[in-house]
Amino acid sequence: HRAAPERRCAGRMEAAGDALEEVLNNALSQRSVTIGVYEAAKLLNVAADSVVLCLLAADEEDGRDVALQIHFTLLQAFCCENDINILRVSNPARLAHLLRAAPPADLHCVLVTHPYASQWKDPALSQLLCFCRESRYMDQWVPVINLPER
Repeated sequence: HRAAPERRCAGRMEAAGDALEEVLNNALSQRSVTIGVYEAAKLLNVAADSVVLCLLAADEEDGRDVALQIHFTLLQAFCCENDINILRVSNPARLAHLLRAAPPADLHCVLVTHPYASQWKDPALSQLLCFCRESRYMDQWVPVINLPER
């Protein structure tokens, strides 16, 4: 019965990937997305309390970029310190497609902000934040999500 928890985790990740896709679509339509490491750092510096989710995206080639890894470490530390949910996206190309971003857009960091003073009444966002919380309980501080190909 060891396979059962692995299937459950895979199912959780798949559901989280679908939820992330919906959150990004909603955020784009409400102009609540900030794209790029530099732009993200500027927003976090002045309005960290408006950020509900931080996405870090990198492919295998980016893994060898020392400067990018330092940026990621600093962003992760800042997000943890400020109770901002954070996820790693393993397929930046799919993220680029979802964000309708034209190359050479810097998609290494994407922030989702809530458009109103009150928290979103968004079931997909609630599901995603629950996934982040459950992952932290399992000591996965920066869970990885694979966005589903369509």
